[in-house]
Amino acid sequence: MKAAEQRKELRAKDVAGLQTEVKELQKAHFGLRMQKATQQLNNTAQLGITRRAIARAKTLLAQKQAAA
Repeated sequence: MKAAEQRKELRAKDVAGLQTEVKELQKAHFGLRMQKATQQLNNTAQLGITRRAIARAKTLLAQKQAAA
């Protein structure tokens, strides 16, 4: 999924939805880190992709919380 599509989907979510999205992304990132540690991760670029997705979600979450 492209970044523009991700931003559009994240903007449509409310604060609770964004919080769950951040938690899911953090779990996915943790799983990728464990795969890397055990040398099972083939695509190491996924780490950066998930890290940026977490940052996007946290940024939108902070913006929505500040607006409320």
